[in-house]
Amino acid sequence: MSAELIKLYEENPEIDKIEKIVRVLKSGGVVIYPTDTVYGIGCDFSNNKAVQRVCQIKNTKPQALSFICYDLSEIAEYTRGLSTPIFKVMKKALPGPFTFILNASNSVPKVLNAKKKTVGIRVPDNNIPREIVKNLGNPIITTSIHDEDEILEYSTDPELIFEKYENLVDIVIDGGYGANVASTVVDCSQDDLEVVREGLGDINDYL
Repeated sequence: MSAELIKLYEENPEIDKIEKIVRVLKSGGVVIYPTDTVYGIGCDFSNNKAVQRVCQIKNTKPQALSFICYDLSEIAEYTRGLSTPIFKVMKKALPGPFTFILNASNSVPKVLNAKKKTVGIRVPDNNIPREIVKNLGNPIITTSIHDEDEILEYSTDPELIFEKYENLVDIVIDGGYGANVASTVVDCSQDDLEVVREGLGDINDYL
């Protein structure tokens, strides 16, 4: 069965389409969606079979996956030992193009932190994935859609993404062209801020 291509506008994502996407996620579906950086592929983070399916598509391990939260209050549920200075930086920087590596709480599904005690968390500045998470009631997995092109590292055209993945996923969301630069990854697990991957965001703007 081939995927469905669903058009959504970030300024005002249609609730009936969001609810349809959420139903697919709750049933174990895999979805490709826009963020404030590159397009991502993911699923309901509490569905082990769906997580394994994402890993097969991307040829990666569950521990390498990050997930998208709706806001900072949701982040608090899935992390522990978050210091006040780091929280203040995150409060300024999010929603935004950052992935924060934080110490995982017991609320994070075992499949995601079985061999490590940290987890990557995003709150993208894009209403589409945030509204999906809000209506789903828990985070969705996120990992970037890469391109085999020698010049472009990431796929940016949703129609070309659909052509490539239509037999691998359940829904591709067309939210317009994506960026070609991934999020900046900031490791906060040691109670300080260490940039481990330079991306679209500059964390120094929020220090």
